[in-house]
Amino acid sequence: MGNHLTRRLITLPFLLVGISIISFLLLNFAPGDAAEIRLLRQNGGVAPSEEAVMELRQELGLNDALPIRYARWVSSAVRGDLGESYRTGASIASELTRRLPATLLLAATALALAVAASIPLGVLAAVRRGSWVDTICRILALVGAAVPSYVMAPALMLLFAVKLDWLPAIGYGSFSALVLPALALSFGTMAQLMRLTRASVLEVLDQDYMRTARAKGLTETVVVWRHGLKNALLPVVTVLGTNTGYLLGGAVIIETIFGWPGVGQFVVTGISQRDYPVVQGFVLYMAVIFLLVNLAVDISYRWLDPRLHFGRRHH
Repeated sequence: MGNHLTRRLITLPFLLVGISIISFLLLNFAPGDAAEIRLLRQNGGVAPSEEAVMELRQELGLNDALPIRYARWVSSAVRGDLGESYRTGASIASELTRRLPATLLLAATALALAVAASIPLGVLAAVRRGSWVDTICRILALVGAAVPSYVMAPALMLLFAVKLDWLPAIGYGSFSALVLPALALSFGTMAQLMRLTRASVLEVLDQDYMRTARAKGLTETVVVWRHGLKNALLPVVTVLGTNTGYLLGGAVIIETIFGWPGVGQFVVTGISQRDYPVVQGFVLYMAVIFLLVNLAVDISYRWLDPRLHFGRRHH
């Protein structure tokens, strides 16, 4: 396990470099000129002169070769400086740091909702396979997998905020304002985890160690929840780690719909305005978080199943 984690830690910088190169190239080959867009906005929509565009491009360093621009950006990023926004002139690192807690709160709440609902329902559906409970859980999982979060969000807003007036449609700073965006963000993950938990529990129900536990006189509840669930959670934890990154990415859309003051609106505006440093900084932030979450998933494997020995061959 130690050797495996050491290898993972060694590969993290290389993965980050690869991600940074890809994001840098994709954004810089995107259509549109950041200098021209900035001048258009400053001039109230009046087309700037070619001389003004070239002067601003020189000021922003956009006329330099791509390798030089990339090296300059990476060397600053390593020191914690992600540059300044072309749009506002504000420090990107400061803006992301200020807004990131709201995004993490939303993603963490969505993840907690998904886990709290999907695992018990998945176990219940597996234990009562073929019953009406199983049928309802499978229908819910199918709906959750078929309906994307950006469709679920306005539907929840219409029902609970407009029709029933139970929860606010937009806002920040209260638990009630957190419920709808977290529920909309978690629904797809909830459906996926529910299906996977059901399948995993069904696979372990008839294993030899489960029959041995029953033969010792343990109740079915203890057998399933204490002995079966822990072994069934390995594939669930794998998908959970992957979905953590997806929740952070999906939060960008949900934040825009619900007016949540996280990084979502900041990044969406940066994309529409060709504010390359903002998007590059966001990609780098999310990449670090995603890689760290996957590292935590690897560590949790050993706790869930001590029989796992990474990097060793058994004969």
